Amino acid sequence: MTPGLIECFRQLIALPSISSTRPDLDQGNRAVIDTLAEWFSALGFACDIQPLPGQPGKANLIATLGSGPGGLVLAGHTDTVPCDESLWRSNPFTLTEADNRLYGLGVCDMKGFFPLILEAIQDLKASQLQQPLIILATADEESSMNGARALAAEGKPKARYAVIGEPTGLQPLHMHKGIMMERLTIIGQSGHSSDPSLGRNAMEAMNDVINRILVLRSELEQRYNNPAFTIPRPTMNLGCIHGGDNPNRICGHCELEFDVRMLPGMNPEDVRREILTYASPVAKERGVTVTLEPIADSIDAFMTPVTSDLVKTCEQLTGYSATTAAFATEAPFLSGLGMETVVLGPGDIAQAHQPDEYLALDRITPTIDLLKQLIARYCL
Repeated sequence: MTPGLIECFRQLIALPSISSTRPDLDQGNRAVIDTLAEWFSALGFACDIQPLPGQPGKANLIATLGSGPGGLVLAGHTDTVPCDESLWRSNPFTLTEADNRLYGLGVCDMKGFFPLILEAIQDLKASQLQQPLIILATADEESSMNGARALAAEGKPKARYAVIGEPTGLQPLHMHKGIMMERLTIIGQSGHSSDPSLGRNAMEAMNDVINRILVLRSELEQRYNNPAFTIPRPTMNLGCIHGGDNPNRICGHCELEFDVRMLPGMNPEDVRREILTYASPVAKERGVTVTLEPIADSIDAFMTPVTSDLVKTCEQLTGYSATTAAFATEAPFLSGLGMETVVLGPGDIAQAHQPDEYLALDRITPTIDLLKQLIARYCL
């Protein structure tokens, strides 16, 4: 037997599984994976726990009921973002029910998707299935997406359709932007500030580079446009800059970190080459070195045609037209495995990554009903 719905929420929220690019904050997700494997095994699923290579304490789970070449994947990530407990009104690792809401870190984004799946399949038997039902639980979506990358490298799972339960307010997403996060480094020559000829100022060179890549930003905005997005152009955000160490020393080292949100059809390698084309002349002009490297591997933009069967089905079942988002998910990895993919879940993105993260109780029953209908359509 599996625990009841609220108890499943409670146990998952109580298991910290923060993933972060900061090693001092990063945690494993294995306790969550093992708990889910126990619950799905009790319902007859064959559970395949796949540790992430070189990352102790981190794993993906593929839980399968039934067999066949098609079927449906219900997918979610088991990690959460970091949190500042002092900003929460309740303990983020203790499920709290108040104001017709469930509060807790991950209850919306997106551990809470798994208890709803479990509730939807309580009476489901393998003998009923014409096509398999596959539950996918991943690691590190909130940081590196290494869980999804490992699955893509293995070519797993195999199915025809996939629904990722990210918080969308139960409105299907068929398209989202990609993201690349980059670090541009300039190495000059430090020296005494009283004589500028003693050095090559990396900060001044960075000023030139910024002016040039802002020109590129404007060109990208003119070149690419997709009116299906609220912000119909690619964006480039100059996020942080670090340089120098003292007012009386010529700045010898400067770094700029920025991101680019790409529309479908944009290739991150092409964008990176263009950035270097615009930035590299500064190296010759100022006698510095200019390098560009990814902070993390890029995530491609994602698109499933609105004409696809899954998109149309999700529109019919939810009553919402499919829409788009600027944030990134694991959808391009599942889509890349050949599955029609939709992002569709009960929470709202406005509650994600916030203190007092919550899931409204009135979203629970509609989500469970929706999952039952999707399973009936694609598996029974």
